[in-house]
Amino acid sequence: MSSAASGIGFNAAVMRFWYRHTPQLFLSELLEKKWMEPIVPFILMCLVYFVSLLIVPGYASLAQQQVLMSNFANMGLVTMAMAVTIMSGGIDLSVGSVFALSCFLSIYLHLILGLPYLVVVLCVLLLGALFGMVNGGLIAYAKTRPFLTTVVTLIIGRAIYAKLITAYADPLAEASASEGGMLWDFFGGGDILGIPTNMAILIIIGVAFHFYLTRLRPGVHIMAVGSSRKAARHAGINDKGAIFSAYIIASMLAAVAGMLYASREYNAGYTAGMGWEIDALAGAVLGGVSLAGGRGTVARALIGGVIVYMVINGLTNLGVPGRVGTAVLGVLLLVAVGFDVKWFKNKGKALQKIYVTPSWVDFEKAPPIARDSNSPYAENDRLLNAQALGLDQVEGPEDIIIDRHDNLYGVDRRGYIMRFRPPDYQVGEEFARTGGRPLGMAMDRDENILVCVSGMGIYGVRPDRTVFKVTDETNRTKFRLKDDSRILLADDLDIAPDGKIYFSDPSTRYALEEWALDGFEGRGNGRIICHDPATGNTKTMMRGLNFPNGVCLSHDGNSFMVASTYGCKIYRYWIGTKKAGTLEVLIDNLPGYPDNINRASDGRYWAAFVGLRAPAYDIAMAAPAFRRRMVKQIPSDEWLIPGINYGCIIKFDDQGQVIESLWDPTADSHPTITSVREHKGYLYIGGLENNRIGRVPLPDADPNWTGWDSYWA
Repeated sequence: MSSAASGIGFNAAVMRFWYRHTPQLFLSELLEKKWMEPIVPFILMCLVYFVSLLIVPGYASLAQQQVLMSNFANMGLVTMAMAVTIMSGGIDLSVGSVFALSCFLSIYLHLILGLPYLVVVLCVLLLGALFGMVNGGLIAYAKTRPFLTTVVTLIIGRAIYAKLITAYADPLAEASASEGGMLWDFFGGGDILGIPTNMAILIIIGVAFHFYLTRLRPGVHIMAVGSSRKAARHAGINDKGAIFSAYIIASMLAAVAGMLYASREYNAGYTAGMGWEIDALAGAVLGGVSLAGGRGTVARALIGGVIVYMVINGLTNLGVPGRVGTAVLGVLLLVAVGFDVKWFKNKGKALQKIYVTPSWVDFEKAPPIARDSNSPYAENDRLLNAQALGLDQVEGPEDIIIDRHDNLYGVDRRGYIMRFRPPDYQVGEEFARTGGRPLGMAMDRDENILVCVSGMGIYGVRPDRTVFKVTDETNRTKFRLKDDSRILLADDLDIAPDGKIYFSDPSTRYALEEWALDGFEGRGNGRIICHDPATGNTKTMMRGLNFPNGVCLSHDGNSFMVASTYGCKIYRYWIGTKKAGTLEVLIDNLPGYPDNINRASDGRYWAAFVGLRAPAYDIAMAAPAFRRRMVKQIPSDEWLIPGINYGCIIKFDDQGQVIESLWDPTADSHPTITSVREHKGYLYIGGLENNRIGRVPLPDADPNWTGWDSYWA
């Protein structure tokens, strides 16, 4: 081999490796993660912290860190209070005055009147609830503006607080030198395993509140109302009740912050809580809580609160005047709002542009299909006069199956399984509803129909028509960023003699409506999964397959075949004998795209072709950059796609030898054939785009053979 040829081969190998493991794939899956939304504020928080370590003396000491945590805890609770109202679609500017009043009430009840601490806690929570009911009642039921309403309650609350600390100035001064008691001191200045008590309370409340907003119905309703109050109301959610509860929760959180502040400071100064509503608002928005409502988390709000607190603390330690600090916060708030709007609008566009990441796929020249080619794939007219069953009564019967009583079942794109009665199969009835798009089917020993439902997993239908779930999750791939535990596109299945269910999940990146994009990528996003009904366990057996589709157990039960649709090949996976766990290519370089595979009466197998290969498309598969530009730059109806308007079926044996083929070259009756079943001397045909189930006689077939008997007799 010449050095030039060697260089070309090496370069091609490098390019194949690059497209197979491109960083674009990692980046696209990274942008999918919800926790990527606060990545910028998180980085900013880390940056502010490290800058503070450099410029503030003693900032890294344990004692200083404990002081920082103790001081931030109160601010964190107020930020959380602000965040919940923003997420509900409103805002609460009265949190600072609620904080101040709660601080005064705690000192007055405990240090001046001497009431037990638990009584103080109840009274403070009651005060917060009262403020929340005023705000929530006006906003939710009287339909006043959140901004104006809470500004008014802010002013009223601040005025009441100013009057109280003026009227009780002397008792408050005496109280600052008194003893608070064990609980008072523990909540104000104690610690739990080195963590200040108020910080530990913030963590506990934060975790509980995150669970409330994401797992419990009332909290989820708050987020739903924030996203769209009208849509939430149409969905049956009590939007007024959700908004009312959000303001009560916010005020109670601010009240708890004021009580903890009083326990630590023993004092309620005139400036207590003043301006905290602005700090809390800045923190929530900096953390990525959308001012439009319905988007954000507790953790993100607290990240923003930490940034605001560290900026204020750092500027104070450096002797910067308070007005300058306020100006800095204003700038940060403007930047955060601008970034929030831009990021929310453009994140989806950015992800869309980079998500499809084509790989390099080499195809050999396809076998000939010409009528005079003497090839087993040679075109013919054997399906041209197929009898139409259930004409216009079924839509897209991707798979079909016949039970031992000769009843014919076909899946329907509308979510049904249709049943046609023998002998003429002309009148269909809705047998069951799956709740999603049903695809491949199999029948178990108890005559239950097991069906793959796109986006849902594997479900079963009993003879009495009741539907039950079999499995919808498998084990997650280790060290992969994308969570692929959910079964995204269950396609076809078969059942082994021991009852284990083997099924294909062609893509872990694309749903049914985007299945063509997986073919454009060609990188092997599919897998084969096994569910064991005896143990209830579901486990992925094989990964990295190029759109695995049809699954068929061999006649002896020692292996099963898997059709790789976009790989244009059929695999065999051994589950018995000494070869168990071995995957091998049974048929390579098919002229079409294989779909479902099923048994034949003579010990061989039928496979459907959903489409035929085209030379131009084969060339495009070796040009990843071309395919990426095609997906980005031109409409989907103008993409280069395989020839899916031809109908073809092949028969092959256990050695991978193709015996014969059956064609509908006009594609008038059976384009995009996806399923073929033999039953009592006839071949039944299903197709993804068909409006019928086809039937053709097989003169040489066993007229008594049935698929059910082949498996379970």
